Amino acid sequence: MTNKTYLNNGGMGKTLDLDHLRTLVAIAECGGFSKAAVVLHISQPALSQHVRLLERGLKLRLFVKNGRGMKFTEEGERVLAEARQILAVHDEALERLLDPPRQSIVVGSSEHSAEQLLPELIRALRAAFPDAQTRFEIGRSTQLEEAVARGVVDFAVILASRGTEGGREIGRFPLTWWAAPDWEPPVDGETFPLVAFEEPCAMRERALAALATDGYRAVVAGQSATLEGVLAGVRAGLGAAVLPSIGGVPAGLVTRPDLPPVGTVGVHLVARQGLDPAIELTALEAGETFLSQVAHPSSRSGAERSGIAPVGAAPRPVARTGQRDGSSTVGATDDEL
Repeated sequence: MTNKTYLNNGGMGKTLDLDHLRTLVAIAECGGFSKAAVVLHISQPALSQHVRLLERGLKLRLFVKNGRGMKFTEEGERVLAEARQILAVHDEALERLLDPPRQSIVVGSSEHSAEQLLPELIRALRAAFPDAQTRFEIGRSTQLEEAVARGVVDFAVILASRGTEGGREIGRFPLTWWAAPDWEPPVDGETFPLVAFEEPCAMRERALAALATDGYRAVVAGQSATLEGVLAGVRAGLGAAVLPSIGGVPAGLVTRPDLPPVGTVGVHLVARQGLDPAIELTALEAGETFLSQVAHPSSRSGAERSGIAPVGAAPRPVARTGQRDGSSTVGATDDEL
């Protein structure tokens, strides 16, 4: 590697030797030529030669006699300031280039999985890959699946409401009706107020279909692009909403089992092409273990109480986004979250 910095001066190439610049800085910091030579592990004549070559190249006088010693000239002080900046930039760049980049793992999660499942995934990844930097992205499932396909997100936990999504199913959430405690469904042919996610939203479509089958005339009384917005509308008494349940009750809401059943929704883990198999396996095992533990698979009543239907499938390779059954699935769904 060259030890010179090239300058353009009137079309003629000139250089500043980094060793000569280091000599100049060492003289300033050590307070003299002899001490600087000791610190740099060179002879004093060699150090003086560095100074002469630097003065000759710049056509500037950098030192003048000061009693028995030497001191910087005004030009010397100016060159010293530039030398410090050049060396700082050079050394920082060299450190960055020689330091191996830290591995980064980007995890995507729908809002429904973010509160309980996402922390478990991140803990497992940090334990398995302590030197890696783990980041997460929260979004709707369609957006996350597209981000995985582009390689922006390494893997994502998404809701598969339509059944055509890619990835591997690691569990199932029951879809539950939620409402404010004092809310009551309409009677005598009144329209049913539904609070839902903005379109496209498969859960919204399934809720409307279930209501129609049960004889309700439904209208979307409130909609939001976020889970918090949907919950706020339901808490305000605007209507009822269908949401996945992972156990626990959202603050200020109650379940409404008297409303028409909507079924369950799959939880899929979708991994990008080329992801380290060890990262993928760690995420799969952490996700499946967490969901199965919450579901208490040994007891059906326990599973029902937990709010998750376990999968219990034997390990198999993840179906990649864009590679499911040999055909692309990216954009083939308008999944809701």
